Amino acid sequence: MIRLHHVSASRSFRILWLLEEMGLSCDISHYSITDGSLRDPDFLKISPAGRVPALEVDGKVIFESPAIVQYLCESRPLSGMAPGVDHAERVDFLQWLSFAETQASILASLNLQVVFLRPPAVASPAVVKLDVARLRKTLKPLEKVLATQEWLLASGFSAVDTMLGYNLFAVKYFVEMDAFPNVLAYIERIEKRPAYQSARALDGAQEFYSKDFYPVPEGGAGD
Repeated sequence: MIRLHHVSASRSFRILWLLEEMGLSCDISHYSITDGSLRDPDFLKISPAGRVPALEVDGKVIFESPAIVQYLCESRPLSGMAPGVDHAERVDFLQWLSFAETQASILASLNLQVVFLRPPAVASPAVVKLDVARLRKTLKPLEKVLATQEWLLASGFSAVDTMLGYNLFAVKYFVEMDAFPNVLAYIERIEKRPAYQSARALDGAQEFYSKDFYPVPEGGAGD
């Protein structure tokens, strides 16, 4: 039995999507960012930082996205979701895996400042402007690599597409995407994948964003 501890539309969607791509069913324990369930002592025994994803699999509990991805791919190599240790694309796989977390950390900062802070706390326009610029910069290497191939690895779709591809559905709330046509085409390819669609059907409604786009607060410029 595989159990995924999950918040709708959060980073744990990466794992839900990967499980669907691998043809692995799971029980889903749903949590919310607003009801205190992530601070429940029973959940903190599973995920010490009180964050999702956490995955119970093969008698183990794993609570970091990259570790979960690597474990699933390496323990189930026939899924073809990751190149082997001696494969020519192994370094590319590991780099994109880490790059996804670099990008996600900027998104987390923007989410905190722009989406989750409430008056009297006011986001700093200068800090938000800097983070938006940093986030936009992370799209440039994606735009370049996706100009010549459909997925992040030249050999085809892999688990790093679930890790990094997930981020792009949040990036659009902070960055104007018109300058990145290859990234937009990549997002369209993702949305057509049956496993992505089935994961979305299991996911639940997102409860983070109330706007389609969040401009830099008054007092700062866009990029």
